Amino acid sequence: MKKGSSAGILLLAGAMTLAACSSSSSGGSSSPSPGGSAAASTAPKKQVTLKLGLPGSYEVTSKEIIDGFIAEHPHIKVEIQEAPWGDFTSKIATQIAGNTMPDIWFQENATILSYGKRGVAEDLAPYIAKDLKADDYIDGLFSAKTPEGKVWGVPHGINPVALAYNKTVFQKAGVPLPTDDWTFNDLIEASKKLTAKDASGKPSQFGFIGSYSITNGWFPWIKQAGGSALDDTKTKSRFDDPKTIAGLTQLYDGLKNGYFADIDFVKASGGELEAFSSGKAAMYFMQYSLQVNMNKNFPDADWDTVKIPKGADGKRYVPMVANSWLISSRASQDAKGAAWEFLKYYLGDKAQAIVAQSGSTLPVKKSANALLNDSKTKPLNKKAFTDGIAEGGVTLDENATWSEWRILVQQVVNEIIKGNVKVEDGAKDIHKKVQDVLDGKK
Repeated sequence: MKKGSSAGILLLAGAMTLAACSSSSSGGSSSPSPGGSAAASTAPKKQVTLKLGLPGSYEVTSKEIIDGFIAEHPHIKVEIQEAPWGDFTSKIATQIAGNTMPDIWFQENATILSYGKRGVAEDLAPYIAKDLKADDYIDGLFSAKTPEGKVWGVPHGINPVALAYNKTVFQKAGVPLPTDDWTFNDLIEASKKLTAKDASGKPSQFGFIGSYSITNGWFPWIKQAGGSALDDTKTKSRFDDPKTIAGLTQLYDGLKNGYFADIDFVKASGGELEAFSSGKAAMYFMQYSLQVNMNKNFPDADWDTVKIPKGADGKRYVPMVANSWLISSRASQDAKGAAWEFLKYYLGDKAQAIVAQSGSTLPVKKSANALLNDSKTKPLNKKAFTDGIAEGGVTLDENATWSEWRILVQQVVNEIIKGNVKVEDGAKDIHKKVQDVLDGKK
């Protein structure tokens, strides 16, 4: 999914050419050839043009990374195509239809998976096997991997979820702070204790923000209960699974019975971060990128994070959202080689350290994530995110049709939460609709 709410503020720009001069060795391959004679090592590299798409421009991708790549690869002439996120995603569809798209760009991971199915994305599995050590990276490196082993992209960044808690609320209520050993039942029981009403009997404080969007709402609830959206093959719906229904029921019960803050209360409080930072809600499933807004807008809030609670089976499931880079399968071989050189640079130590420092997303290289251990910004316990995804990071069951079936799921979940549809009936309705999409009937 696209990172936070960054859509960029720049007007759609034309291609901006950043020229460079020549260097040594041969170009146009997925990596430099090992060995070779002294004469070959000093031979000029072949000049290559690389068209690089940046949705959200430098608001989303660090200019320092792009400049660093250009400086280290002077034989690659980089043409940058940048635009605000929404404009870019609209334009790229037209470019693909006209075969005028960049050689490399990034979008939501599910979109990249759909491009792979359509034959637009290059399979990066052979590139990764040749040039990268998978053990140097978290499992999120393979967010765009299909059950068949194709890898249609690599992450621009990872945005996982952890349990954020307001220390002040817990201390005033005399409730012990959350720990990494918590289960979802512990979260529920603490939420009941932390919920309060004013003199008129109206709720004034809730234990937990009961979001029912996908990433920090219904998806973690069904996963922790042992359910899921799709099976491992990503071809079968699991919304009729009793465990999936049980997870949805827990979320619904928290909202219905008044110990989870509902959307009306959150809106009246100014939004999720406002409700959490002010102490009107004690806990919240927070995505990593939102720490930037918290630190900027609510610097005095006393809060921290722990890992998302363990599920019913004792395991932890940490939803993680990714934007992913892809290389166009229609690019020339030289451009594909240059694009892979860029991805190797992006996944290398220098660039990944810059990603880590941004605070807006997590890098996928383990050594770069380790740099966050000494961070002095809130939350101080960033291991809740980094160790959380290392232990149990999961994607949102994304596949090539994710964007389509997710909307259908959300429509029914909204009706369930409003009380217009019973949980079990709604889940069965979702199951049929999702399976029809998976089977190509819609």
